Parts: sequence; structure tokens; C-alpha cells
Amino acid sequence: MFQRIPIGLVMLAVSMTMTAKAGEAQPVVQAEIASLLSRLETSDCRFNRNGTWHSGMEAKAHLLTKLHYLENRTTLTSTEQFIELAASKSSVSGKPYLVKCGDTSAQPSALWLTTQLQALRAARASSPNTASRPAAPGQP
Repeated sequence: MFQRIPIGLVMLAVSMTMTAKAGEAQPVVQAEIASLLSRLETSDCRFNRNGTWHSGMEAKAHLLTKLHYLENRTTLTSTEQFIELAASKSSVSGKPYLVKCGDTSAQPSALWLTTQLQALRAARASSPNTASRPAAPGQP
């Protein structure tokens, strides 16, 4: 009456269910992340990773690598999640990333990126032409 299902098949099905979450984020999250990375790249700010200062272009390249790594393992549900998981600290040393713009004091990258994200969202909300759609990559 009952058929025995091989344990290997059960484990495979469970494994496939658990890994099915990995993939690209929602379009609005993708657009926000692209805009944040573009702002970092084109800013005159420097990015500190493990004690070494990098240009915005180098920072963007590094954070894109971390983004792709994350996308292979999970689906980002928010831009804040990207900031928390990929853009706030080194996954190797655990040291926080820093951003320094001009003569201002260095600040945690999570704070800088969150401030930029709030500005992007405020600009999008106040613009009647873009309030209902995500910003294009590289645009606020």
C-alpha cells in the first residue's frame, strides 16, 4: 500500500527547496543598489576596506563582487539587507568599511549608504514622474 521513498530522493528534494531562494532581487531593490553603487563610484569619497583606502570605482567593483556572491546564495529582499550583508563590513576580517568624503570625518559605510538611500527615495517620492517606478540604475 505505501511505497518507500529512498532517503536520497527526500534529501535531494529538501535541498532543492532550500536553495531555490537564491537569485536576483526585486527590480526596485536592484535599481536602488545600482544607484547607490553609482553614487559611490562617481563621488569624490574614498572607501576603506581592511585599513586600505580605495577609490569609489574600486569600492563599487568590490561591492558588486559581494553582491553577486550573495545573489548566488539568497534573494535580497531589500536594499537595507544588501547594505547589512555586503556593504557594511569585511566578511574576512569583520572590520567595518568606512567612507570619507573630502575633509569630513570617516564614517561607517552603512551610515553613508543608508543616508544616500534615504536621499534616493526622497527624490523619487518627490518627483511626480518617477514616484511609481524605481530609479534607473545610476539615477537618483
